[in-house]
Amino acid sequence: MTDAGELMLLSILSPELQCKWHLAKWQQALITTIVFVGYLIGSPLWGKFADVYGRKTALIMIGLWLFVFGLLSSFSPNYIWMLLLRGLVGFGIGGTAQTVVLYSEFLPSTVRGFWMTLVSFSWILGVVWVVAVGYFVMPTLGWRWLLVISAMPLIIFIACCYFLPESAYYHVACGNKEAALDTLKLVAKTNGKSLPPGDLKVGSGSGDRGTFVELYSDRKTTITTSLLLFIWFAMAFVYYGIVLLTTELFAKGHSCAATPANIDETCFDSCQLLTKKDYTKIIITTLAEFPGHLITLGIIDYAGRKLTISIQNMLCAGSILLLFICTKSQITLTVFLFLARGLISGAFQAIYIYTPEVYPTHVRGMGLGTCGSIARIGCIITPFVAQVFLDKSPTATIALYAFVCFLAAVAIIFLPIETKGRNLVSQLKETKSALKSS
Repeated sequence: MTDAGELMLLSILSPELQCKWHLAKWQQALITTIVFVGYLIGSPLWGKFADVYGRKTALIMIGLWLFVFGLLSSFSPNYIWMLLLRGLVGFGIGGTAQTVVLYSEFLPSTVRGFWMTLVSFSWILGVVWVVAVGYFVMPTLGWRWLLVISAMPLIIFIACCYFLPESAYYHVACGNKEAALDTLKLVAKTNGKSLPPGDLKVGSGSGDRGTFVELYSDRKTTITTSLLLFIWFAMAFVYYGIVLLTTELFAKGHSCAATPANIDETCFDSCQLLTKKDYTKIIITTLAEFPGHLITLGIIDYAGRKLTISIQNMLCAGSILLLFICTKSQITLTVFLFLARGLISGAFQAIYIYTPEVYPTHVRGMGLGTCGSIARIGCIITPFVAQVFLDKSPTATIALYAFVCFLAAVAIIFLPIETKGRNLVSQLKETKSALKSS
């Protein structure tokens, strides 16, 4: 929800600041880019922090970080301070993926895909929350109050994290058998059950802490990590590209390879603020993600992770290619873009489920954090394609997005492990065993 809210916040905030501070287009774009740069740096560092100090502790620290710097950015006196503070906010957002790690470690393998997909609807709620605040606050109180109010849900987040139990998987990975049993007893009591008979087994390597090198510990593990890094990069590049393409193509009124109109970027008086109709269109655009998430929700525990992600990426590539059809119909253009966005959104959610499942406990946070970090490189690059290169060659832009999406679909097929119905592993040797048997 925080990640989605920040993305939506930037799309509302940057046009306002362009007008208020007389920013050039590249300066406006840099406000968004700096957040993703912060995410790029923060994601693997927060992943390592969570693997060493625990998921619960990491989430509390991330919440505090986001609240403090999110609130401070509302007092930014100028452009430089805004860049610095939103960059620090981006660093904190890089750790929000650790909620996925903690959540996945409490879910049984038979329903993990379903419930992790279901919780992904919080992404849509995050967008709706920020747009709703912007709708009422921006015309009256202004952008500073938008930042203040948008930071308030983090207080609830921090309070909720305080009452969360630490992951039993994490305790086992640290060799803390008693703490792991306490967590399991609490879960059993909460569900009105009793623990099954027997003793909790703790492997000999449980006290070890993961390092980045272990993501490349042998040939097949190296293949898994390398493919995942490319897949995350490609899907982030395509997803955020489609979001930006929607705005750009609607502004053009068509998807045809026409010569772009000349725009005078120095005429700041001509800048346009978002109207209430614009906020309504943003909500409608966001609803395109519901079908994709519902498709993932319905098939991921039956078709498996790899097939779900690959098919959705392949269909998304096909939907993007439909933009080659030169149409000036806003309805037709909307259908093409919504189809592509819904499919890539559903695939993105499925890869969020697969990644923490494939890594052992002591490097799970680092593995997901590293993938999220590489994804932000795609986010940093895609504005220059969807906004700048699009004006040079719409045909090449559309072809590039479709091709990258197709490559991601193919790369997923070659992942060595299918995690459907598979218990989370606690040690690296269990992952290697699964790789050898696949």
